[in-house]
Amino acid sequence: MITLKEDLLFYNAYQMFYKMADHSKVFSDYCKRAFGEDFSQDGFSDLGQLNMILSMVDIDDRANVLDIGCGNGKMLEYIHSKTGARIYGFDYSENAIDSARRRMGDKENFKLATIGEAEYEDSKFNLITSMDTMYFAPDMTAFVSQVYRWLKPDGSFICGYQEGDIMKKTKDYDTTELAKALRENGIKYTVVDYTKETYDMLRHKREVIKSMKEDFVKAGLAKWYRVIKGQTDSATVSYNRYKKKNARYIYKVIKKLIKI
Repeated sequence: MITLKEDLLFYNAYQMFYKMADHSKVFSDYCKRAFGEDFSQDGFSDLGQLNMILSMVDIDDRANVLDIGCGNGKMLEYIHSKTGARIYGFDYSENAIDSARRRMGDKENFKLATIGEAEYEDSKFNLITSMDTMYFAPDMTAFVSQVYRWLKPDGSFICGYQEGDIMKKTKDYDTTELAKALRENGIKYTVVDYTKETYDMLRHKREVIKSMKEDFVKAGLAKWYRVIKGQTDSATVSYNRYKKKNARYIYKVIKKLIKI
């Protein structure tokens, strides 16, 4: 059975989103004010979170870095600017990949592909990131195995994983679908609970988007104003109420050297 892209989770919405993000100064300004930098964010990642992730790894200009679901590549551009690493990414949105290739002039390193369809050589990457993309895997256990195979020995896989949005809230970071997939592959992991920081970010994001309503409307982006504001509704309650239904975890995996 052939799966049409139009049937994939949020495909059409992301096509429209990246077309808008590619041309809108208002949206770029919003990202800078809400997240600290314009990565064309449509999720839970801000500059503080990305800098924390970079502090968890040791990469330089000899490293290869892959971003799963890279969007238009702006996060990878930032990683390159800070480390000099060679950057790679794949995404299922043609508009996102076209934007990445156009800005960076690199068709080779940015692939148009879905999770389960993309393939790379074994032991290629020093760092693989996945920010709010593992939910799109048709078989998370199989995809975790694939990602682990792509890592160099001592390479790191770091994943930003949200519950309460696409994925239902479970008891804790050991009971998520990702944790289960890692354990099924015999892979050990460490976790940073980033729930409070995400709650604070969403509240800040809400204040920023509300303050820019007129700018969005004037730019013909009233629809996107409503979408973005709606993404923050979960954080209009107290933190104690928020964390009962929502959680954010940063998982880190290090590929261990095989001793012979």
